[in-house]
Amino acid sequence: MAPQTRGGSLFPKVVIERDSDSEESSSDEEVQNEEESDEEQVVQDKDDDEAATKSSISSRRRREPISISLKKVCKVCKKPGHEAGFKGATYIDCPMKPCFLCKLPGHTTLTCPHRVATEHGVAPAPAPFKTAHTSLDYVFERQLRSRVSAIKPAFVIPNKVNCAVIRYHSRRITCLEFHPTSNNILISGDKKGQLGIWDFVKVHERTVYGNIHGCILNNMKFNPSNDGTVYGASSDGTVSCTDLETGISLTLMNLNPNGWEGPSRWRMLYGLDINSDRGVLVAADNFGYLYMADMRSNNVIGKPILIHKKGSKVTGLNCHPLQPDLLLSCGNDHFARIWDMRLLEAGSSIHNLSHKRVVNSAYFSPQTGSKILTTSQDNRLRIWDSIFGNLDSPSREIVHSHDFNRHLTPFRAEWDPKDISESLVVVGRYISENYNGIALHPIDFIDISTGQLVAEVMDPNITTISPVNKLHPRDDVLACGSSRSIFIWRPSESFELEPQKDESKRIVLCGNDEKVRKGKKSGDNSGEDDFDDHNKYSSKSLKTKKSVLKSKARHGSKRKY
Repeated sequence: MAPQTRGGSLFPKVVIERDSDSEESSSDEEVQNEEESDEEQVVQDKDDDEAATKSSISSRRRREPISISLKKVCKVCKKPGHEAGFKGATYIDCPMKPCFLCKLPGHTTLTCPHRVATEHGVAPAPAPFKTAHTSLDYVFERQLRSRVSAIKPAFVIPNKVNCAVIRYHSRRITCLEFHPTSNNILISGDKKGQLGIWDFVKVHERTVYGNIHGCILNNMKFNPSNDGTVYGASSDGTVSCTDLETGISLTLMNLNPNGWEGPSRWRMLYGLDINSDRGVLVAADNFGYLYMADMRSNNVIGKPILIHKKGSKVTGLNCHPLQPDLLLSCGNDHFARIWDMRLLEAGSSIHNLSHKRVVNSAYFSPQTGSKILTTSQDNRLRIWDSIFGNLDSPSREIVHSHDFNRHLTPFRAEWDPKDISESLVVVGRYISENYNGIALHPIDFIDISTGQLVAEVMDPNITTISPVNKLHPRDDVLACGSSRSIFIWRPSESFELEPQKDESKRIVLCGNDEKVRKGKKSGDNSGEDDFDDHNKYSSKSLKTKKSVLKSKARHGSKRKY
């Protein structure tokens, strides 16, 4: 099938002439009359001849028509005649490129089979994977699978905005974490390196520390032995340990002690996790190296270890929830890798999980750690059902829109830590959808055991993209970071049991009167990302009417991502 051209035919050329045809014909007649009359010829000197020559050239230039070609130029392939990108809620494909959603040629995003029919969104597990039974499979079924309930419980979806802080951060939000013991505390990091602490039950109680990191706070983890402190990895090359009460920070690791020495030497830390059984903190940088630090002595252990291709960014790290010796990493070299922490050295990975593009995240399943979930830039979620089985190919591939623009925080599919069946994940959607004339970017809940879209939640007042999403480990709560704002979602059924409250008291609008503790002056939004913050959450609509929820539970829906 030939690719369909979006945007119509070439824009016509416009021809503009300075002089009219009548003026040109009259001047030609005058020249002809001068040639026929020999008696009127006058001998002129050299200066007059040069002046006449210049005047004739300038007159010819005035009479020459000017052609202006007004052609549409595609930003993707740089060729004229068409345009590509978002037009409202519709994504227009470049006809020279494959489908933006599934990355396959022959159709466009609007007619992509993965978008219009759910049964096309999942690639089933290969036959050898289903039929293979080894001794490891037996051990897995006996010891690990027994932790998973045989009866899949009903999914509880937080589908209604309960409270929010609008423009909480001065830059876009990059990470979220719930407090391990206090159910109503949420911490957040942003592109500027700020650390925010919010009590979303009291709504108005919030604090932002702006003196911890110099730039992007990429990842955060709570100290397992002291829930009042949190570790953070930043693009300034430091790992910090911050006291949430005082904001006092201790630097555990600094990869740039001499400051800026050029882009070839500047190291940034992205991946971060804690091995509580070993008391070790692991972090990884943008050159493919892994670093370890002892949390008891706050000292770096050993030398950096190359775990991904040299010069490539390690985007994520995840320690196994039950086996302290297993570590999962992912990076820009198109691989997710499984490691034995007892034998950590370059090239010693247990298995390499190949992907077609950059891997944004890779996580073990939270209950048993037997499954692996990855999010890749090729618009695929990949699932391996058993780490003890055949890892050469994934059990399933789910097509989902998260091939993001560089001005956004990368999309990462996150497990529901409360789901004992280890099958429910949440991930934001990049391609917008048209809901009653409004372009919205839903947050999708997907059953990774079947690949079906369980629910898509949205609010007509949230018109920005929501790439950062975190499910509460104990309550039915979803925290969403959209641009600079944070939203708390709860199931709509819980609102029916509570008395009606004034919604304006549940939504906090941070303006110029907000102060950043120990940071810069309030209202300092210089250099903020306007790309994903061009549509503000309307405070007027929040005060005058109740937010209209448009969440749709879709079992067997006829439109896919």
